[in-house]
Order: sequence, then C-alpha cells, then structure tokens
Amino acid sequence: MLWIPFTLFAAFMQAWRNAFQNQLSREVSTAGVTLARFLYAAPVAGCYLLALYAYEPVALPVFSGSFTLYILSAALAQVIATALMVVLFRKRNYAVGVGMVKSEAVLAAILGALFFSAPLTGLAWFGVLVGALAFWLMTNPEKLRDMSWDTLMVGLGSGLAFALTTLWVREASLELGLPFPYSAAWVLFLVLLCQGVLFGAWVLLREPHTWQALQLRKGRVLTISVFSCLGSLGWFTAMSLETAALVKTLGQVEVLFTLMISAGWLKERLTIRDLLGLVLIVAGAICVVLA
Repeated sequence: MLWIPFTLFAAFMQAWRNAFQNQLSREVSTAGVTLARFLYAAPVAGCYLLALYAYEPVALPVFSGSFTLYILSAALAQVIATALMVVLFRKRNYAVGVGMVKSEAVLAAILGALFFSAPLTGLAWFGVLVGALAFWLMTNPEKLRDMSWDTLMVGLGSGLAFALTTLWVREASLELGLPFPYSAAWVLFLVLLCQGVLFGAWVLLREPHTWQALQLRKGRVLTISVFSCLGSLGWFTAMSLETAALVKTLGQVEVLFTLMISAGWLKERLTIRDLLGLVLIVAGAICVVLA
C-alpha cells in the first residue's frame, strides 16, 4: 500500500504547481508556462537519483529500444498535456480547469483496460461513470445549447495526453526491472531531461522573447519546476508500484487541494455545478480504489 502516500503527496504538490502555473499564465505565453514546468526540474530529479545511489548503490539500468520509445512518448505527451492545460486555464478558472483535466483518470482507466492489460471490476467501472458525469457537469453551462465545444475538446485533449503519459511511464518503469524506487527515479530523470532540453531548445529558437521573460522570473519558474518535479516523483513512484488507473483515480483527491487553494489563496468563486462536479470526481475515485 506504499503507493497511496506517494499518490497523495503527488496530488498535493501538483495542486500547488498548477496554481503557480495559473498565475504565470497571465504574464507569459502558453509555451513559456509549459516550459516553466520542466526547465529546472531535471537537475532536481538528477540530485534525487544520485542520492539514491549514494545511499544504496544498485546495478545501472540497460536501456532497450522499447524503453527509449516509452520515455520519448511520455515526455512528448506530457508537454502536450501541459500546454493544453494552460490554454484551459485561460478559458475558465483554476479549479474548474483542473477538474476538467481530471478526465485523465477516466481515460487512463479505459485505455488501461483496453490496451494495457488492466481490466476493471464492476465497481471500478461505476467509478469511471461517476467521474465521466462529474466531467460533464464541469464542462457544460446551464444551457446545453451554450456548450463550449472548444473548451470541451481542450479539456479532453489534455486529459488524454496526461493519461497516455501515465500509462507509458508505468510501462517504462516495468521495462527497467530495477528495485524500488530506482526504476521510477530513472524514468523521472530521463523524461524531465528530454522535456527540458528539447522543449527548451524549441522555445529558445521559436520564441526568444518568451525565454527572456522566463529569465526575468527565475524565482517563480524555479518554484514551478521544483513543485513539478516533486509531484512527478510521487506519481512515477506510485505508478511503479500500482496500475496507472488506480493511481490516477486516487490522485483525483487533488481536486480537494485545488478547491482549498482556489478559494483560500486565489479568491476564485465556484458555482454549485462546479462544486458538485468536484464532489463526484472524488466519489468516482473512491469507487475505483475500493474496487
């Protein structure tokens, strides 16, 4: 059951990282906010990996072709997911934006059952349906004809990309076959390294003004990167121990942290529909975990 505290830790760190990204999204471009998540995260992950080997050395990993493919796919999917989430923040408020991205848990459960040999029980599928209902409540206004399909597609796209990230991260951890928690630490470091180097180079070439804007906000960018790395450390470690569907459904407790941050720190107001959606998301997560 060690995956449970790692998941709760990850959800708490991610809630704060999203809040900081939400604030930064008002000052820099979508690419800049996305890069802030990865820019300084790899060195933090590298220090964690070195600390593990200093404490208890184990064999170095052998990187197969399939492992490399999982790493590159997960890195790209997470960049896309983060960019879409930032776009979502610009469309609706912080808490609702995070709630919409939580379609990730539903999609991870479905994709895991269909393609990753992770079938669900009847109670688990009930939890998935409850989560889907919550997602519908949070993405639809009072009048159905006024539904924003653009917002809906962005939320689903972000959730799908995050779901694929979690599934590929778990496969990469299993591929290495190192003892706990070394596999997760290697996956964490390599994914963040790919994201920081490749996406950082892209922003530097395509949006040099965005790169300069981030350099003027080093403190805030460093905060986002550190919280992002700590959150990913929790997620990756938990997923090395348990299936992505269970980890991500329990991880939906992030919406509780999000609600507290949104109301207490960002002073944002939520509608009754939004609150009901958040409650149903947690209920769906509990059903899946109990199953």
